[in-house]
Amino acid sequence: MTKTSTIERMKRLDWISARLKADEALTVSSLSEELGVSSRTLTRDIQLLRDQGLPIEADRGRGGGIRLHRTWGVGRVKFSYSEAIDLLVSLAIAEQMKSPFFMAELAPIRRKLLASLSPRLKSEISDLKSRILIGETASHFVLSGFNPPRQPVIDTLHQAFVSRQTLEISYEAISGDRTAREIEPHYLLLHSPVWYVLAFDRLRDDIRTFRCDRIANANITDDTFKLLAIERFDQALQDLDVIAP
Repeated sequence: MTKTSTIERMKRLDWISARLKADEALTVSSLSEELGVSSRTLTRDIQLLRDQGLPIEADRGRGGGIRLHRTWGVGRVKFSYSEAIDLLVSLAIAEQMKSPFFMAELAPIRRKLLASLSPRLKSEISDLKSRILIGETASHFVLSGFNPPRQPVIDTLHQAFVSRQTLEISYEAISGDRTAREIEPHYLLLHSPVWYVLAFDRLRDDIRTFRCDRIANANITDDTFKLLAIERFDQALQDLDVIAP
């Protein structure tokens, strides 16, 4: 087999694997047509994937359906560092919200995930959980002016929050005026569905609270900060109707 054909087959195997994992309705004939190869070639590819450990089931007959075994994936899920943090923190948030539906198994799921992590990662996740606060559902007044936050802003805020780096933001007040701020994102607060950042505003040299959906732009800096005790934010938590004056 030539180098070119080997590379083409590797790409084909990756493509077939991805389609199977997407849990789509597939047949040998439809895949053969999409890939531009014979059914015999595709059958050999499927056998090679089986040999590599992918549990593929196939119906008998020409052009039969193919799928992954129904138990595929159980016990095989692998997460990246950031995915593990996001998932466990999200589970903790869901538990704190105490929803009566579909939440009964969250605690054992969280314990199983934690059991597979290193002590260092467990400590980092515990630290992040302690910096996320859950409050009541947002008031009708707040919801009346709420819009989903901008995804690029959320992505940047997420990174800065986890790594304890400062942010340069453009913030829009209720009046519509925009101001430039340099903030340290110490804590996050959820009044569902509205997220707030409890921050130290370096330009104002004071504690401030910012609604995430009013952050127009955000850029992460190279500066880091030391976490302030949550008690420093007591007044901000009591005065959420006055956001970042």
